[in-house]
Amino acid sequence: MMKLLHLSNVDFLGEPIVIPEFRFPATETIKLPTPTLELPRGTIPSYKPLVVPPSDLRPPPGVNPPNSAEEDHTEDSSDRSEPLKPSVPPQSSEVRMFEVPWTDYEVPVPSSEILVTAVSTATVSVAATLTATAIFKRLVSIMKPIIKKILTKKKKNEQN
Repeated sequence: MMKLLHLSNVDFLGEPIVIPEFRFPATETIKLPTPTLELPRGTIPSYKPLVVPPSDLRPPPGVNPPNSAEEDHTEDSSDRSEPLKPSVPPQSSEVRMFEVPWTDYEVPVPSSEILVTAVSTATVSVAATLTATAIFKRLVSIMKPIIKKILTKKKKNEQN
């Protein structure tokens, strides 16, 4: 079943290339049933809400819980009506409190030494960056023509 092909099918030395010819026996096609696919079904996500009691849960005034200790009965009901305030770190020489006007909030503020250090560091870094940028731009504008002259002279010397 080997067959020689045209002269255009030659290798680099001019020899004809022999390409084998394969014939497959005729077979009947296998008939497969047409697949039927069901439509996809999605489920709507859902969850059961988790009820978590608050950490400061207390019984209403006048109600005696079954397992309460005597200490709970001695508390004043006036303490319960006040809102809880966030815990504040203990007063030290490094932290001062600033009262926000027209509110009942106090904000911790660092000491003046820490503020002066932070402000001076930021000022110096910004000034150094701006100065370096200005110097670099000026150097580029000065050096660009000088470098061009050097390169053109070098190019002329290479051509000669």
